[in-house]
Order: sequence, then C-alpha cells, then structure tokens
Amino acid sequence: MALRTPTQFAVSTTSALRQISPWPTRAASSIRPRLHKFRYPGLYAFGIQRGGVSKAKTSADVVEKSDSSAGTSPESIVPAAGPHHEKETKEARVLGENGHTRSTEFSVYPAWARSVSEVAQQYEADIKAGLTQLAVEKKRSLFGWNELDKPDQKPLWKLVLEQFQDPLVQILLAAAGVSFVLAFTEGDNVETGLQAFTEPLVILAIIILNSVIGVWQESKAENSLQALKDLQSDNTRVLRGGKEIPDLPARELVPGDVVKLRAGDRVSADMRIIQLNSGTVRIQQASLTGESSPVLKQIDAVGDEEIELQGKENMVFAGTTVTNGSCACIVTSTGMLTEIGKIQSQILDASLETYDTPLTRKLDEFASTLTKVVGGVCVLVWLVNYKYFVSWETVNGFPTSITFNFEQAIYYFKVAVALAVAAIPEGLPAVVTTCLALGTRRMAQENAIVRKLPSVETLGCTSVICSDKTGTLTTNQMSVVRIATMDSVDHVRSYEVTGTTYDPDDGEVKGIPESLDANLRCLGEICSLCNEAGIQLKNGSYCAVGMPTEAALLVLVEKLNVPDKELRKKIKAARLAKVETEVLGACKYWGQNVSSLATLEFDRSRKSMSVLVKENLGTEGSKNKLLVKGAAECILERCSSVQLKDGTVVPLTPSSREFIMASVDTMASKGLRVLACAFKTELGVFQDYDGSSHPSHQMLLEPENYFNIESQLTFVALSGLQDPPRKEVKSAIENCRKAGIRVVVITGDNKTTAEAICREVGIFEADEDLKERSLAGREFMRLSQTDRRSLLLGACKGNFVVSRAEPIHKQEIVRVLQSGGEVVAMTGDGVNDAPALKLADIGVAMGITGTEVAKEACDMVLADDNFATIVLAVKEGRSIYDNMKAFIRYLISSNIGEVVSIFLTALLGFPQGLIPVQLLWVNLVTDGAPATALGFNEPDKGIMERAPRPSDESLVGNWTFFRFLTIGTYVGVATTGIFVLWYLNNTTFLGIDMSRDGHTAVTLSQLSHWGECPLWPDFSVTPYTAGSHTYDFANACDYFAAGKVKASTLSMSALVVMEMLNALNALSENNSLLTVPPWANKWLLVAIGVSMGLHFTILYNPWLADVFGVVPLSVEEWLVVLVVSLPIIPIDEALKMWGRSHRKSGSLKP
Repeated sequence: MALRTPTQFAVSTTSALRQISPWPTRAASSIRPRLHKFRYPGLYAFGIQRGGVSKAKTSADVVEKSDSSAGTSPESIVPAAGPHHEKETKEARVLGENGHTRSTEFSVYPAWARSVSEVAQQYEADIKAGLTQLAVEKKRSLFGWNELDKPDQKPLWKLVLEQFQDPLVQILLAAAGVSFVLAFTEGDNVETGLQAFTEPLVILAIIILNSVIGVWQESKAENSLQALKDLQSDNTRVLRGGKEIPDLPARELVPGDVVKLRAGDRVSADMRIIQLNSGTVRIQQASLTGESSPVLKQIDAVGDEEIELQGKENMVFAGTTVTNGSCACIVTSTGMLTEIGKIQSQILDASLETYDTPLTRKLDEFASTLTKVVGGVCVLVWLVNYKYFVSWETVNGFPTSITFNFEQAIYYFKVAVALAVAAIPEGLPAVVTTCLALGTRRMAQENAIVRKLPSVETLGCTSVICSDKTGTLTTNQMSVVRIATMDSVDHVRSYEVTGTTYDPDDGEVKGIPESLDANLRCLGEICSLCNEAGIQLKNGSYCAVGMPTEAALLVLVEKLNVPDKELRKKIKAARLAKVETEVLGACKYWGQNVSSLATLEFDRSRKSMSVLVKENLGTEGSKNKLLVKGAAECILERCSSVQLKDGTVVPLTPSSREFIMASVDTMASKGLRVLACAFKTELGVFQDYDGSSHPSHQMLLEPENYFNIESQLTFVALSGLQDPPRKEVKSAIENCRKAGIRVVVITGDNKTTAEAICREVGIFEADEDLKERSLAGREFMRLSQTDRRSLLLGACKGNFVVSRAEPIHKQEIVRVLQSGGEVVAMTGDGVNDAPALKLADIGVAMGITGTEVAKEACDMVLADDNFATIVLAVKEGRSIYDNMKAFIRYLISSNIGEVVSIFLTALLGFPQGLIPVQLLWVNLVTDGAPATALGFNEPDKGIMERAPRPSDESLVGNWTFFRFLTIGTYVGVATTGIFVLWYLNNTTFLGIDMSRDGHTAVTLSQLSHWGECPLWPDFSVTPYTAGSHTYDFANACDYFAAGKVKASTLSMSALVVMEMLNALNALSENNSLLTVPPWANKWLLVAIGVSMGLHFTILYNPWLADVFGVVPLSVEEWLVVLVVSLPIIPIDEALKMWGRSHRKSGSLKP
C-alpha cells in the first residue's frame, strides 16, 4: 500500500472490500488498518468504532462495554484509554456500499487492565478450544493478515526528474543547450567535428554524473521496515477448533487466537497472558522497552489503564522472545496494530519529517543566491555589449535602419555560457562528498561507522545528545559493585567490588581477608550453587548465558575466589591455558562434593529462588542444605538468624535487622539492585530428601509451599548489583560540558536507577536537586507544549533525564528540542528507538547490542556501543566542518576570480580569454585536488572548548566575504591583465623577454574594438610560434579569434597558479602562513603538485592541447605567469593581519 496523506489512510470493511477494492493486485483481506500519527504527539489509533470521525477521547472518557452478541462486528471493539497520556485513536476511511468513503475510528481495548475472563469474552475466545474456522475468517476480514505494511518505492523516473530541480543544474543545462545550438549554427570553420561539441558534451557529462549519483543515493532501499518484518516469527503454536496446530504461519493469527509460548519462542503478535504453564515466565523485551533484563510476567490484571509499556506485566509483544517458562495467551493485536506496527508507522512518519543538514541548507541558499547573481550578471553583460550586435540610426528621435549582427550575438551567447560555467563551482559536490568520505574513514577508526555522509557535518553542530542509558552510558553487563555482611551483631562490614564486565579478571573485591572467612565462603557457595546462569567467551569477550543478574553473581564468586592460595594459582593458570572452558574455576570448586536435589523456582509473590543441595558427598558429614537468594526485603522478612564473620549463627535481633536494612537502603539509594543470600539447615521433612521417590517430593510440586519451605532462614550477605557505567563516560560527559553540549538521558529503566547512574557519570552533581531535571515519560507527556518547551528549552537549560520512556516520548522530546533550534543526536539500540533515530538530526545506533531495525534507521553506528565515541565523533564533525569551510571559501573565491575575469573581458570589449571547457577543467580537476586536500587540515587545539555553532551560521561572514571578493577581484584582474599584456607587449616585461614567439603587438583601442577589425585599413599581423606549431593568419582578423590561443593559455595558466597559491592562503582562515606554514598540511602540497602536473599535461600533450584550446608555454612566459600570480599571497596576508588586529579590539566580527 502506498504511503498517503493522513486523510487517505484507509481500512475497508469486509462487505465493502468484496464489492470494490482500490488495490486490484492484492487480496481484499490483505488490506489492513494502517496506523497513522496525527499532528498532535501521542495520538494513535486502534480497534474499530462505527460512525463519523469523532474527536480523540482522553483518559477521562467513559469506557463503554461491548455487547458480546455483536461478535466481531465493528461495534464490539470499543474505545478505551490507551497506554499513553493521550487517548490512542486512529482515523480511517472505509468504502461504503455506494463506493463513497466514510470514516471510522479505532480504539484499543485495555486487555492488560481486565481479568482473563473479561478478555476472553471481549475477543470471543474459547480458552480450552480456541477459535473456530468461521470466527477466524470473520476476524481476518476485519483485521487482515498479521504482517507489517510496506510503502511503495518512489518510481525511477521521479527520482531522475528530481535531480534537475537544483537551480545550479538548471543553469548548467541551459548552458549546455546554448552550446549545442552554437555548435550547430556557428558559421566559421575554426572548430570542426567533435571539437565543436567539446564544451556542451563536458557540461552534459557533469549533469549526467550528478544525476546518476543522486538517483543512486536516493534509490537505496530503506531497510528499516524489512528489518521490522524480520522480527516477526514465521510460525507459532496455536489452538483452533479444539486442536493444537504446532506450526501455524504467524501471518494467519487473528485477535482472539489462543497461542502457546515456550522458552526460545519469538512472540508473533501482541497477546494477553491467560495461563502460566511453569512457575515463571520471563520475556526478553529490551529491544522494545529498553529494560536491561528479561521481564517476569504474570496473569493478574494491572489496575492502571494508562500504564506504560513496561508496566504491562501480563502482556507479551510481537518481536520479543521467551527466555524461560511457558504460558498460554490470547492474541489482542496483530499486524500494524501491534507495538511493532506502531513503531513502523512512527518510522514512516519520522521519515516524512526530514530535515536538511545545516551544510545542505547553506549550500542550497548559496545555489539560490548564485542563480540570481549569475542571471543578473549575464543580463548586465548583454546590456553593456549590445552595441556590438545591435545598431541603428536615429531620425527625429526614433531609431531607424536597425541592424543585427548575428555572428556577434552568437559570440556574446558564448560569453554568457562561459560566465555561467565560471560562476558555478562544478567541483564542489564531488569535493564535499570526498571530504565527508575521508571523515567517515577517520571516524570508523574511532569506532563510529557513518551510514549517511551528510550526518558527518551535522555532528559538528550537535547541541544536544539524547542518550539511552543501558549499553551506552553503561556496559549492559550486570555487575556486583558492593557486598555487605554482619561482622558482629551490631556492625555491618561492606566491601567494594570493582570491574564492569563479565570478565572474572576484570576487577576485585577490595579489602577482603587473604584467607576467606567462613561468612564469605558461605556467600561464595550460595552465589555459585543457587544459580542457573553461565559465563562464556564469545568473539573475544565474556558474555552471560542465562539471567544477567545470576551471571554477575558467578563473576563475584570468581573475584572472591577460594580459600586455598595454591588452588587460587591453579585456577588462574587453568583459566589462562583454557580460556574458553575454565572460566569459572572458583564456582567449580564450590560445586565439588555437592549434589543439587531440587530447585524452587523464582516467583513474583515471594521474590526469591532456592536450591536444595546435599553437601559433603561420600562422607559421614553429608547433609542437606537449602541455599536461598532473592530480593533483600523479602529474604530478610523470612530470616530468624544471622551468620557472623567467623561462621557462628546467632539470632537476628531487631537492632541487627535495622543495621542490615540501613545497608539495603544505602545501596538502593545509589540505584543498586539489592539481593540477599541466606541458607537453612533445619529442613524438617526435607532433612533426608534424596529425590523424586522421597515422600515429601509432592510438596515441591506445589509452588504455594515454597514460602513456608524458605522460612526460618539464616541471613548471610547482601549484594548490590547494577549495570555499571563505562569507565570513559565520565570524562566524555565533562568534554560535553566544556563543548556546550547538553545531555538528555532517555531510558526505559526506573527513575531511581536512572538518576543514580546520571549522578555517577557526572550528568548531574551528587547533591543537585533533580525536581525539574528528572521526569518519568508519562509525567513529561502530561505537560502542556508550553511547559515541555520551558523544561527543555527554558532559561535554565541543562542536562535532563527521562525514565520509563516509550517510543512516543522519545520522539516528542526530539521534536521539542528541534523546535527550539537545537541540533539533536539520538542514541538507541532497540526496535523502540527506531522512530526517534529516524526523526533526530543524527540517529546513532549501537553496533553490538543494536537491533537491525535501529541500525537501518540511523545515520551512524557505534561499533563499541560507547557514549564516549559519540563525543569523539562530534569532535571529528567539528573538524570536518572547519575544513569544509576552508575549501568552500577557497572554491568560492576562485570562482569569483573567474567571473570577474569574464565580466571584465566582456565589459572592456576584449576577446573572450577563457572558454567554457577551460573553466570546467579548472573548476573540476585543477581546483579539485587542493580543495580535497584542505579536508586534511589538523583540528584546532580548542575545538571542543567552544560552544556548538548555530545551525544557521553563515559559511562566509561579511568580513570574510570582503576578503575573498578582494582576492577574487585581483585574480580576475590579473587573469585578464596577462591576456591583454600579451597582445599589447612584444618586447619585455619587468626584464622578461616576451618577443621570442614573434607575435604582433596591437593597441589597447584595437584590442577593445577587435570586432571592427574588418574595417581597419592595412591591418596585418606576423606569424608566431607556440611550441612546435606556427600560427599563420590568411585573414589578419583571425588574430583575435584563433590567434588568441597563446594569450588564452597565459590567462588560464595564471588562473591555475593563483588558485594554487590561494589554496595555501586557505590553510587557515585567520592565521598567517608564517604561523601555519604550507607543510602543516603535506597532502595540500601533494595536491598542488598533482594539479600543476595535470595542467602541464594538457599544455604539452598535443591532442589534449587541441581539445582545451591551449598551447605550450616557454620558460619566459612561465616567469610572466609567476610575476602576475605571486601578489595574491601578500594581499591576503595583509587582509588577515588587518582582520586579526581589529578582531582583538572587538571592532570586527568573523
């Protein structure tokens, strides 16, 4: 279905589609509802309600109940408050029976806030038997297939046509047209055959090359939507008609289907959990919600209809994965109505809200201005020179006997073509692209992979970085950072644990005794045995297998190590020798002579898990022991005793409990997840438990018994865990502060954790009041637009954190910041981040943890998922922008010189000194190498200590423009002057002999009136030599046409040399060549050498010389070129010096 305007998004009812379908190539049932975002943020659409277009309802609206007898008719899907602050709605157009359209509105049913029986009734689902085939067909006719839409691609012809909308391209196209006409109509025989078409063919080649590159760039398929499709499961296990279908194609699911999920399954649609078939079910939904760990699910209704996505604990969402457990669910949303569908629609909307990069806008403005200037100058040239091709006699004040010289008119057409070619920097697009490409190469070496070239320059003016927390500011690897145990009955001892990864050798437990005491040994035993995770080496780095929290506890055991010194050395040696298999040597130590008998799985009510083990196998002291870990508060409530440092167990007194809870509160206030470890030895009926044949085994099959089993525990220790900050992030945040870049953290995690991490990395001060610096996503969306702008763009601009954020929140934050003129870089790794990545000025995806959806939607990928890399990329972007300014000013000043030269020639009536093909060669080839080499200029030392430049900052300020206008004027005068000098002087110039070629000197009057040559009596010229060729003139007047080739060569050579020297001037905008010498950029010297080599090639290669209308020059003639060209350096040095002195006094702005 093609992407259309908001009012064109449509969904068709079954009856209407059976009669008329506007999409003949697709089955009627495949036309499914499209989700569209209105102008107002947060307004979305789902479900169906008959009637006209109604206003979006707010959460205060009354939730209507459906008539169950309505079946799956549109009336049965009722409006209800959505998960966002604004009501989720959708306008659609439906074809009526008469072929006209009528409007409907979708609303979402809050299944998460309803009981299982209510949800089953709403969707007419039979939990035991599933939907019947008839019900499936009726629902599919209404909801369509369970798949995502994809918009039609822009046709090739439209892409091609768009390439010619650039005013500069249109000028070149007009110039090519005029050149072709002149080549066909010109009457003389000076140019013959292909030579006559050299100019128009070269111009057309430039236009075609530009178009090909543009079409290629724009026709690259946007793979974000396909990547979203890849997230959808291919098959699913569903109950229909009383039978279980194990491999139903996922696209065939409809709302009301009963689906069974198991560990490892990818969820195919949004569903409401109706039954847990295992003790626990965990879903990995980080890519959708940003939560760092798999989420525990349950079946109870959630009281809040407007709860955020993370709070819908009884829902599973399309594209997420079941990490453990099994359950049964009712499908509530399919296709474009799922959370992934919403994200796809947001990606489409964000792609429509495209923003030109600052450089693109400046170049467009430059092109528009240049178009007007070129047009004006061309008209002015015609007005000044009309007397050469139009003449008349005046009788009684009226013109009579008007004559028109067609040959002279053609000549001034050629002058206009040359002027257009001279004014347009044809090489600029290629040089900009090359500079950006070189910049991307340097950035790739810093782990920043750029997918879209213009984003390199945009990085340079980034003023706000919106960063995810998990995996960007943090390592995305859970780590234990502190442990606490009871040293005595009235004192808690605490140890800091360093290290931020799953590498057992990364960090240590600071201050622990060299020989582990009994209490720490017990902690090591519990953490290693009451654990179902693992650690493995993958692609050179350690990663968790299973729950990240449990993996972190295994790493803690390795850092605690074992009591025996010699054994420690053996474990370390074994790990070095067999790094892939001997990762957990200490854990193996604690597991020897221990047998696991039973596991009491974690559940939400008791918030703990435990394992029943038999210790000291094969010895008389063999006994059963229950090892427990879980949420600190819950474990502590069930503890009646506490283990001290030496291993003695004493009763847990109220004062000891207070000491422990104080430690819990301290850790929690720092954003740590606090777990408690405990054990139990008095096991009652389980004292001699030995397996499933034991009489008490039946008690373990009933989870409701676990709470009593895990009572009367002995407290051992606390462990504070967090997803720790990256080491280099704090310095990167400080660099952002110096560079005037604000940081806004947007995360799916809870508020306390987000604030704690932000304080730790320096985004906020340790004691800073965060009342107006930290909000939950829902709190932010409840604010009015004015308050949102005031919060993010007000006078007290600063860093900010938004927790429990959803995709719509991220997009709204970006929009508010952009509305205030901020240039926003947005980081993200999940599916939920894709719309905001697309919308931001710079979308930055994570290379390691990022989903393919995020990578395809972004402008830049961080290969190391590191926030610090973004800051390095910003620095590189600023440097690239500075270098681009250097070569853009260089090219502009050079083109000013060419325009002045041609204008002076036409104004004074001289023969045309530079022809279009020569100007094209200079602009594209000769100037291209130095301009590109200017991209290698070293960045300024204080580049990251200046505020972000305004996105509307002019490339060329008033003073700078005056400087380059002055330089350009000298280039134009000198280029024209050397042309005139050759015609007027055939003796010496400043001691340089100019007579060796034997050319004839003419007067200035003759040169400026050369068109009247046929009227001059007795005018004659002598032959002259150029290289091995002698130019003889049967018609003396040809001396000003074909005979100008030597003067034209001198003019072109002077132009080339001056532009090479001007490139040296461009090494620094303000500093002298004595401060920034030419060898500061060795690549520029190489480029100048290459450009001069190419110029020598066309001069001294006979075939190329004929094509470009040039001849070889002698040594003396090269000396004249140098004498004319060298003053460009002292002139610019004087201007720089004047500018520096007045800038210091404050009387001059850049």
